[in-house]
Amino acid sequence: MEDRARLLRGLAVEERRIEVAGIGTTVLEGRDGPPLVLLHGGIECGGAYWAPVVPRLAAEHRLIVPDVPGLGESDPVDQLDDMTFADWLTDLLRLTCEEPPTLVAHSLLGTLAARFAVSHGESLSRLVLYGVPGVGPYRMPLGLRVVAIRFALWPSEGNMERFERFAFADRDRVRRRDPDWLDAFTAYTRSRAQVPHVKRTMRYLIGTGTKQVHGRIDVPTTLLWGAKDRFVPLTLAEEASATLGWSLQVIDDAGHVPHIEQPDAFLEEVTRTRS
Repeated sequence: MEDRARLLRGLAVEERRIEVAGIGTTVLEGRDGPPLVLLHGGIECGGAYWAPVVPRLAAEHRLIVPDVPGLGESDPVDQLDDMTFADWLTDLLRLTCEEPPTLVAHSLLGTLAARFAVSHGESLSRLVLYGVPGVGPYRMPLGLRVVAIRFALWPSEGNMERFERFAFADRDRVRRRDPDWLDAFTAYTRSRAQVPHVKRTMRYLIGTGTKQVHGRIDVPTTLLWGAKDRFVPLTLAEEASATLGWSLQVIDDAGHVPHIEQPDAFLEEVTRTRS
């Protein structure tokens, strides 16, 4: 928990524990304003990795940043399938938002969020799908498969660095900007990756979160992507944008996690989605 505290140090948000659909859930909450929910991707550390963009978003929004069941500090479930996820997210929104929020959903969990929007669109005012494989017919790149398997089997410091170098367009630049934060992120993610129920949740999400979403989403939807994303290539988003008519906003010189690599550009694009 010391490394998690380092990740969140100085943020003007409250961390609290609530029961969501019967599941103990850790949530960061910030201030007043239009509700905005940040849903992390398939990463062992949960929502703590949103920390670089939390201060500015919390200053303007009723900000909700949960750890989904089985990741971060939230309790596990037997299987985070679509029904379990939908029940959990429905209850989370009921407990934390007085009106339908904007939901920014990243990577593997973004696929589950898109399926949620197909059948629960009335619960959201806007959806931002951010580096999400399920927006089209996705095939995991071989390089990603290799680094992900190595890290899952042995979450060593070296394997974590290999994973980060595949995720970031320029890991060295991220480290130069805030080495203490990146060290805390690495250490906390590695520690959670050794927990059996976290491993189980990650295996399940990789299976279900990479499958294409089918069905119509009536909520206003935007695609947000890093131009150099090696996890989920930009071409997938371009094809989805052309096919579905969703706007696509691209962050230059960023890989799969622009909110960490290019936080100012990420914040500019998220703000643009409200206009």
